[in-house]
Amino acid sequence: MTEIVSTLNAIIWSKALIYLCLGVGLYFSIRTRFMQVRGFKEMLRLMFKGEKSPAGVSSFQALAMSLSGRVGTGNIAGVATAITFGGPGAVFWMWMVAFLGASTAYIESTLGQIYKEVDDNGQYRGGPAYYIEKAMGQKWYAWIFAVSTIIATGLLLPGVQSNSIASAINNAWGVAPAVSAAVLVIALGFIIFGGVKRIAGFAEVVVPFMALGYILVALVIVVLNSAQIPGMIALIFKSAFGLEAGFGAVLGLAVEWGVKRGVYSNEAGQGTGPHPAAAAEVSHPAKQGYVQAFSVYIDTLFVCSATAFMVLSTGMYNVKGPDGAMLVNKLPGMEAGAGYTQAAVETVLPGFGASFVAVALMFFAFTTIIAYYYMAETNIAYINRKVHRPWMSFVLKIAILVAVTYGAVRSAGLAWDMGDVGVGLMAWLNIIAILILQKPALACLRDYEKQKKEGKDPIFDPDALGIKNADLWREIRQRQIAAGKQKS
Repeated sequence: MTEIVSTLNAIIWSKALIYLCLGVGLYFSIRTRFMQVRGFKEMLRLMFKGEKSPAGVSSFQALAMSLSGRVGTGNIAGVATAITFGGPGAVFWMWMVAFLGASTAYIESTLGQIYKEVDDNGQYRGGPAYYIEKAMGQKWYAWIFAVSTIIATGLLLPGVQSNSIASAINNAWGVAPAVSAAVLVIALGFIIFGGVKRIAGFAEVVVPFMALGYILVALVIVVLNSAQIPGMIALIFKSAFGLEAGFGAVLGLAVEWGVKRGVYSNEAGQGTGPHPAAAAEVSHPAKQGYVQAFSVYIDTLFVCSATAFMVLSTGMYNVKGPDGAMLVNKLPGMEAGAGYTQAAVETVLPGFGASFVAVALMFFAFTTIIAYYYMAETNIAYINRKVHRPWMSFVLKIAILVAVTYGAVRSAGLAWDMGDVGVGLMAWLNIIAILILQKPALACLRDYEKQKKEGKDPIFDPDALGIKNADLWREIRQRQIAAGKQKS
């Protein structure tokens, strides 16, 4: 099993995908005229705008749902893994893939909004499978993405999160992984059997709380180690470009692991973000595109950086060379993961670090598992649009509970490799699709900016932009016109 997964991982995560993620981010940055820089103020403004409706959640709830998927194990254990196999320079490449990936997140999330639908329960649904079918007209491709996403988010990725939770809890309190798995399954079952609204409500409360708390503790660690910060920043940049002699052996791996863990963490281009983005109630698709672009910043530039700074400023990390030899061995025998962060906090706040990181990781990873369920369920809803198969949703619920249990008690290496297979497969399929389908998203951006310059609150009219198959938006447009006439 381990050999099969490792072989698949090596094929999917070849250098082609590494450079594709960076290249596509740069390309979309140029095509959007670096909207991730120009639109920063607008991102902040829109984050708290928008209203809920019976069909959709608010922009902030959609952001929270998206962040619950982005902010997870990758922000704590993933950063440690990137440093172990790519050296401190991997952190720079995580930043780079986040900066460029914000424009990619805009494109895919705006497409998710443009081509969303209303499901049988009267709630908005959307994502890559929807825009691939409607905009590309390739139903077979849409089905491949839908099935791949169900497998990835329903079976492969949850195990990474549960494994890290069980490992951190065992390290902090000595609780057996099987016990952690049982508690996780009970809590997860309560949430996922409650539907989308319960998921959105849970994420809205938990995600901001956990992210802010984690960043505040990181700030305390960094301030107390302020003398180490200049050297740490220099180390990151030198290692990223092979200028630090001690890490020359992992120069190529710094790019590979930085991009791999960056994409795993912020999910830009992976195709997960469009699912919660499509659930938002907004007057123009670009609005949620802006908000989702900002979520990449929150994930990587804030939360991942918090982990990296804690680990590097305290010196609590290992670096392994391509030949397996240890270039840095400050935590002998410790497997790459959340233990690095726990050790880092313990050096400054003895007796607090292990427990704090375990609790933070428990919240981070648990909300990510919930987000994965929502994404898998959305793709089941896509498959069931024409023929109703209620048993599929039930099977998904059972499957994700089994995956969480299995991941919690298996080795970390296997769990991460399975997760990487899922991430990589989705990224290949989605990036190719958004490269082909970029025009509607770019047209939305130009239209939004034009209406803003005219002093309007932008309203989307697909017909005026020549966008076809955005049927739901025609209905929304008619309701907006009718509401305008009533007000007048």
